[in-house]
Formats: sequence, C-alpha cells, structure tokens
Amino acid sequence: MKYRTYLIFGAPGSGKGTQGKILGAIPRFFHCACGDVFRQLDTRTAVGQAFMEYSSRGELVPDEITVKLWMARIGDMVGSHTFKPDIDSLVLDGIPRSVNQAKLMQEMIEVKKVFHLSCPDRNALVTRLKKRALKENRFDDANEETIRRRLATYDEESKPVLEFYGPNLVEDIDATQTPVKVLQDILFAVNAGS
Repeated sequence: MKYRTYLIFGAPGSGKGTQGKILGAIPRFFHCACGDVFRQLDTRTAVGQAFMEYSSRGELVPDEITVKLWMARIGDMVGSHTFKPDIDSLVLDGIPRSVNQAKLMQEMIEVKKVFHLSCPDRNALVTRLKKRALKENRFDDANEETIRRRLATYDEESKPVLEFYGPNLVEDIDATQTPVKVLQDILFAVNAGS
C-alpha cells in the first residue's frame, strides 16, 4: 500500500516546517519533517556523525542514507499507530530532496500534490534563516556562507524534483505571504483535489 502523500517543497527558510506542523495538527494529516528525523539522531552513532559531517558543510546527506532513515522513522510511526496510513494523509517536508530520492520513494508514496513554497528573494531567505538560528538554536542556520551554500545546493539538486513531479502535481505558492495566507492557499488546493 502506498502512502497518500502531500509534499511541502521549497528552499531552506521558505516555511516548509511551519506549514507541515500546522497541517499535521489537522485530523487525518500526519506530518513528518526529514530535518527533525536527522536532528533527533544520536551524534555518537555512525549515521549521526555522517549527518553532522554533511550538514556542517551545507551539503545534502547521501540519498540512500536519507531514504533509509526516513523509511525507518515512518515504519516506527506506523508500528506505534501514530501514523495510520489507511486513514491519514502523509505530509512531508525536507524529503525528497533530489530526483534520486523521489525515485527511491516512488514505491512507498503516492504524491497527491507538491506545494512549492516559492521565494525568489534569496536575501529574504538568508535573513529568515539567521533569525531562526538564534530563535531555535539551530547550528546549521547560523553561518551565512553555509546558508548560501545550502541555497545553491537546493537550486542544483532539489529544484529538479519539481520537474520530476511535473506541472499537474506542483502547486506554486508565494512563500513571502503571511503564514496564514500560505496555509489558506495550501488548504484550498487540498480541497480542490479531493
């Protein structure tokens, strides 16, 4: 059985986590943020150390490691009945981050819609990420050079995922709007598709 899935997609700082958390609070939606899966890793383990090594350089963790970790996390959530795939829609942010990850996940997820939180103003994203670093104590957002590398990595490796899913599944949403307006646009698209 494939998981009925909505992807929240966008550059670092575009608001994916915010929107994912809100959607995940609505009954029959289950939110899984790939970044949270990584941040909860024990840094004393080999996988935790590998994650630290890649993220401190602003690079993506290799696809196979990322997808295996994600699959294990989702498996745990299904096993504990936190995520009930027969009645819940899965909301993902932070995964898939590359076309290869999207291909690796094809057998597990049925993507209903990709919400692309679009924010062409890269300086606005840098500012958002620096504020988040202070507020949430996130080391990966504190250094401007690392932030700019993460944005360049997104453009090179992640943005092609939008083409992979194609224009029928991708819904562009202006991420510079207020979070409430972004949510309203997402919910409108979810309702239009059901």
